[in-house]
Amino acid sequence: MNAPVARSLPIVALLVLAFAPDAMAAEAHFDARHLGLIWVAPFAGLLLSIAILPLATPDLWHHHQGKVAAAWAAAFILPFALLHGADTAADAVLHTALIEYFPFLILLFALFTVAGGVHIRGNLHGSPGVNTGLLAIGTGLASFTGTTGAAMLLIRPVIRANDERRYNVHVVVFFVFLVANVGGSLTPLGDPPLFLGFLQGVSFFWTMTHMAAPLAVTAGILLAVFFILDSYLYRKEGIVPPAKDPTPDSAISIDGKVNILLLLAIIAAVLASGAFEQGATISVLGIAVPTLGLARDVALLFIAYVSWHATPRSARVGNGFTWGPIVEVAKLFAGIFVTIVPAIAILRAGTEGVLAPVVRAVTATDGSPINAMYFWLTGILSSFLDNAPTYLVFFNVAGGNAEHLMGPMAGTLLAISAGSVFMGAMTYIGNAPNFMVKAIAEENGIRMPSFFGYMAWTVSILTPCFLLLTWLFFL
Repeated sequence: MNAPVARSLPIVALLVLAFAPDAMAAEAHFDARHLGLIWVAPFAGLLLSIAILPLATPDLWHHHQGKVAAAWAAAFILPFALLHGADTAADAVLHTALIEYFPFLILLFALFTVAGGVHIRGNLHGSPGVNTGLLAIGTGLASFTGTTGAAMLLIRPVIRANDERRYNVHVVVFFVFLVANVGGSLTPLGDPPLFLGFLQGVSFFWTMTHMAAPLAVTAGILLAVFFILDSYLYRKEGIVPPAKDPTPDSAISIDGKVNILLLLAIIAAVLASGAFEQGATISVLGIAVPTLGLARDVALLFIAYVSWHATPRSARVGNGFTWGPIVEVAKLFAGIFVTIVPAIAILRAGTEGVLAPVVRAVTATDGSPINAMYFWLTGILSSFLDNAPTYLVFFNVAGGNAEHLMGPMAGTLLAISAGSVFMGAMTYIGNAPNFMVKAIAEENGIRMPSFFGYMAWTVSILTPCFLLLTWLFFL
């Protein structure tokens, strides 16, 4: 494995084991009903670091972002271990690492490696019509290859198509909206929250049929807005001389075709892991890991290995492939997954936790669900927390029975599903591909908006779409 990739693994878990040698056998748990909001401070600090440090001290952030993430993780782990015991802290961190972080990272790593080996040779001219077509193709593809797979497959061709354009930041921003988020809403393969629902018993075809209308409305509006904006900026630029195009237009062909089969293998591995009852487990460092999930992760790593060795070097060179984006995601999300442990635990405590008002906000006085609130609260929390556990929290708040949620409470399940997937686009940390796309764009010389600059785009463009969705589907 590449050395930077190895260094990106979550060393915070090892910090716990260093001062808790007996924690491997620990089965400790903690009562989140008594946790105060102060425990969310490390998570908030990490978010602020991601938002501010790239602007305030870009060199420091570029070279030491992993250390910053580890420091905030330690700011949660060490006090928690002192107050609640090292075994309890180790159990919480190891559970998060083995059950959530590593499977999350392995899937992203496999998709990143395989999709990065498909090189679309040639180049199209990034006119408004071509750009809108590429975004539409990526949006449709994302539900079947995952948002990460579709984003990694198409982001470089999209960048090349627009590398002579003076205004191209908006192309990548809308790419994040549509390909890295909204497009993944049609099937459980598209986005991790929907896959969690699939594992809980939500039918594959329920997701496809019920999410189709919200996807069509949202994608239709965003593609139309993009076409209007891109047409305006295209006319404003005037004619770009062909000599200034770093990648002149040429016929399209595909190198690294073996990776298309490997993408299908990834889909098959993920589907197989959810097609059977999750019964047997194996103990890893004292944590019960589902055998099927472990088999899936091993298969995904093997697929990535095959891709790396079977892909012609010319394909990755043509893509400008580097490990940088996945390394950045691995480092930052290691810190995020650790520091959100108390935040998610407090939410799971429901009406007995300090965030009880959030839970009560989704239920009317007669006990019926308020679907609009489910949509917005799931979405807002998914914008800043990881959207997969947020989906699961509100899935359980709504009763946790898949058959009931697909039947009488179908509107509630739709609200939870749409909120978690669509609003992952609201911030760079709402969904892992967001950061990966940003990193690849910056590697290619595109000056992407800052954390808050990106949110200015999302608040002004996505929020009106979500208000319309609320009126159409959730009131």
